[in-house]
Amino acid sequence: MRIKAVRHAVIAILLLGICSIFSGIAFADEEVAYASKAGIDTLWVMIAAFMVFIMQAGFGMLEAGLIRTKNTCNILMNNFLDFCMACMGFFMFGYAIMFGAGNGFMGFKGWFLFGAEGHVGNLPLYANWLFHAVFCGAAATIVAGGVAERMKFKAYLIYSFLISATVYPLVGHWIWGGGWLSQLNFADFAGSTVVHTVGGSAALMGTIVLGPRIGKYNKDGSANAIEGHSMALASLGTLILWFAWFGFNAGSTLSVGDGSQIAHVALNTCIAAAAGALAGMFFAWKKFGKPDLTMTMNGALAGLVAITAPCAFVYPIEAIIIGAIGGIVVVVGTVFLDKVHIDDPVGAVPVHMMNGVWGTLAVGIFGHKALGLARNGLLHGGGFTQLGVQALGVFIVIAFVLSVMFVVFKIIDKIIGLRVSREDELKGLDITQHGMESYAGFQIFTTE
Repeated sequence: MRIKAVRHAVIAILLLGICSIFSGIAFADEEVAYASKAGIDTLWVMIAAFMVFIMQAGFGMLEAGLIRTKNTCNILMNNFLDFCMACMGFFMFGYAIMFGAGNGFMGFKGWFLFGAEGHVGNLPLYANWLFHAVFCGAAATIVAGGVAERMKFKAYLIYSFLISATVYPLVGHWIWGGGWLSQLNFADFAGSTVVHTVGGSAALMGTIVLGPRIGKYNKDGSANAIEGHSMALASLGTLILWFAWFGFNAGSTLSVGDGSQIAHVALNTCIAAAAGALAGMFFAWKKFGKPDLTMTMNGALAGLVAITAPCAFVYPIEAIIIGAIGGIVVVVGTVFLDKVHIDDPVGAVPVHMMNGVWGTLAVGIFGHKALGLARNGLLHGGGFTQLGVQALGVFIVIAFVLSVMFVVFKIIDKIIGLRVSREDELKGLDITQHGMESYAGFQIFTTE
């Protein structure tokens, strides 16, 4: 009997050991699976962030091409340094305001990333910071085009730090950081409002406060075309931006999953840009008598901005419609600004602010609950509820940014001056602000 009992005990111990081994293997497999998923998601988001960073080069080339030779070095410095200032501002204060624990208006925890949230979904803290830092830089650099050829460089540096450290993160908190707009189910998948409407609204206020460039408008109210010096650079910049936008929109999935959402967003992004370019070209062709390259390029960018908010919530045929309307909006918007004497040298306001608004509203018109939206859009039986939320959110953001940036620009103007002197503007900002030439030996002094 004792031998039998011992045998049973040994067998029970062996079985228990075997079960423990297999359960340990299963648990280890779960840990490995989680680690693999987190690693893949992090890798994808980091690659997308690197692509979005390339937008700085795209904006630099586009804006350099659309302004005059004598200001090329200045616009490139603005694009280069506003990303540097954005990194500093977003690291010190912006991330805490945007994603730190707080209330519906702003976050209060995580200054300089001390005590900041560890993981966001599957993403480690540093990956989440980098992804949103490059978005912050994109919002800041939009303004460079609107204030081109007449703003003091040191004033621009102060502006770019302040928008990156405070204005952009506050709006980001409202929409992506659990703030009051997100609680209303306001939807902005990749930033038509958070990035483009914020940057475009700041550009609008900047160009209003600065006033038009010398020689832009005549006494009779008519406008003079001030041609950019290199359509080659502008075209290169547009294509760089189009490429980088795949990281901007598809990267906003923040995970890989089975890859279907990434592919869906990328397709909508591409086809909306194409529709915007075609619509912008044909509409300008009809209106002005010639197919205009600038309007075609800005039409593509308008389509990209417009699809940024709804890219995950609509089907491709709807993306074509959204992009095409964006291409028309940018032409109409450019003409309107000239009529009211708002001098926007590269079209930052119609591309980013006006189409940021259109893209945000398009969510409430074309969006599908089946694709992750809280409610169906107007055209799919959801009524005006989602559209109303979208309209409320985007117009409050515009009012907020315009008000704050008016104060910011006015304070900068009082302290150090915002605009260069008439003599410096005529000579060009390359020489007067930086003491160098973009094209050595080809500096042209003009009186216009």
